[in-house]
Amino acid sequence: MAAEIVNPRSDAETDTESDEPFDPVFALHRGGKLAVQATVPVRDRDELSLAYTPGVARVCTAIAENPELVHDYTWKSQVVAVVTDGTAVLGLGDIGPEASLPVMEGKAILFKQFGGVDAVPIALATTDADEIVETVVRLAPSFGGVNLEDIAAPRCFEIERKLQERLDIPVFHDDQHGTAVVTLAALRNAAKLTGRELGDLRAVISGAGAAGVAIAKFLLAAGIGDVAVTDRKGVVSTDRDDLTDVKREIAGLTNKAGLSGSLESALKGADVFIGVSGGTVPEAAVASMAQDAFVFAMANPDPEVHPDVAHRYAAVVATGRSDFPNQINNVLAFPGIFAGALQVRASRITEGMKIAAAEALAAVVGDDLAADFVIPSPFDERVAPAVTAAVAAAARLDGVARR
Repeated sequence: MAAEIVNPRSDAETDTESDEPFDPVFALHRGGKLAVQATVPVRDRDELSLAYTPGVARVCTAIAENPELVHDYTWKSQVVAVVTDGTAVLGLGDIGPEASLPVMEGKAILFKQFGGVDAVPIALATTDADEIVETVVRLAPSFGGVNLEDIAAPRCFEIERKLQERLDIPVFHDDQHGTAVVTLAALRNAAKLTGRELGDLRAVISGAGAAGVAIAKFLLAAGIGDVAVTDRKGVVSTDRDDLTDVKREIAGLTNKAGLSGSLESALKGADVFIGVSGGTVPEAAVASMAQDAFVFAMANPDPEVHPDVAHRYAAVVATGRSDFPNQINNVLAFPGIFAGALQVRASRITEGMKIAAAEALAAVVGDDLAADFVIPSPFDERVAPAVTAAVAAAARLDGVARR
């Protein structure tokens, strides 16, 4: 499948058909952003007989006799399903499956552009976790992997877990794990820049949704000194009686310092702030952080701490925006992660594969490491090959590779 930009209307056509000013965003999206493209020619009777009947029957029979041949003689091992229910789309929230499609098409383009992986957007007209699981399980024979996208917490955790239990192909919720991988890569380089190790750092995460929980677990797996997660009511701690099952679990894993109270109080003396929640962090709270602190304010379009404020106190500042240095962008991770997993026909994506992806991503920066360059650009052509190779190697090491 080829990713194509379809824009049949020119500036002139728009001006003559409507009094509305030309909008390049709507012009680019008209007709959708994807198209299916054949990889073999069908120009005459002989080619038709090879690509379709009667020749295709021989391939079908071979696959029926040896199901593993599906990877060699179909697109299965090269294509990912991008699945959503439209309940947590970008910063727009629960806008429904139809309205989510432009984002899912965009995600498919990024898979192809940055990882060479074909992807098919699938927007489901249900928000029931079990219905989503059953639907994806039934679709799975057509795909080599499943990328869950923009599904609201806490259902996203349940859906991912159940699909991983039932399928023998990679299932990856990018809002969780893609964000965590890129965050760890940037954090490793920030620590290196300031002469510290991950184990020396205490982090505070603002946001206990999909991204916040995944980042906390991932940083712990990578060896961070301590991390506390906060929600609207403050630090997610074991002394609270209002926690969901997911938050209760994360409370038991995090916060070795025994913090309680507000985000602002937790930031006193903290080495790292990671924002994945929106809202605004007062400047005084940023000023109370440790010397040479890191501020990763990743809410879009408005970071929790504006970079101009963060730079007054922090040694390294990162956001989720492309118009500031150090953009924490999932596109740095998911194309290469899936490309590596598909390359070796991995049965799942392990913690080791994700850590390998983060380490490879951090290593791309190399000797160019600086306060305004702790993470590479998505357009750096070294990124996807480095992540792909590292993930494939880690899959073999973890025993989940099947070739």
